[in-house]
Amino acid sequence: MRMIAAMAALALAACGAPAGRGAKTPEPATKVEMGAEIALLRPDSVGGTTVDEALWNRRSSREFAAEPLSLEELSGVVWAAAGINRPANDHLTAPSALGLYPIRTYAFFREGVYSYDARAHKLTRVLEGDHRAVSGAQPFVATAPLNLVFVADLSVYEGKAIPAEHVRFLCGQDAACYVENANLYAAGHGLKSVTRGSASDRLLETLGLDPARYFFALAVSVGK
Repeated sequence: MRMIAAMAALALAACGAPAGRGAKTPEPATKVEMGAEIALLRPDSVGGTTVDEALWNRRSSREFAAEPLSLEELSGVVWAAAGINRPANDHLTAPSALGLYPIRTYAFFREGVYSYDARAHKLTRVLEGDHRAVSGAQPFVATAPLNLVFVADLSVYEGKAIPAEHVRFLCGQDAACYVENANLYAAGHGLKSVTRGSASDRLLETLGLDPARYFFALAVSVGK
């Protein structure tokens, strides 16, 4: 019996599986079905690299493969940027000044533009067709598999007696946290990303948003 156990241990080691545990078989990636709504997967509480490894790996990339993200990757990066991690009070993964959460998240794909509903953890299509070019000023944006655009809704500050110039600062501060969450998720899951501070002048018009109430805050492009 001892010899059989020893031979089994050697077989596991030869296959690269740690002693005492079976090797975990990676689950196949799920293709994103680009319908009127995209139901995102519930994020894992454990996954990817360590935070330290993600910080070491984080860097800006402006070249992406044409391959789209899997549903697992899309679900993860959107949740990391703007998802709810405390359902009891709808607080997000990203901090927000005064807890007002003025940032609205839009996902630009080749197939269309979607808005993110954090409570339902889903994307809802607001525009069909390829509008990626208006989500940024750089040429690579038009072909990036995913552009997450963060738009600030100034109406959440009404009645708060905060100077207008400071409100814009607070919105930019919030958006920066969303973007860096996305960057760290990408770095920790083998994806590429880059933070962007510019968009087309036609962005708000394309999204049907009133420029008196909304303004472009930041964006991040994500791919493989």
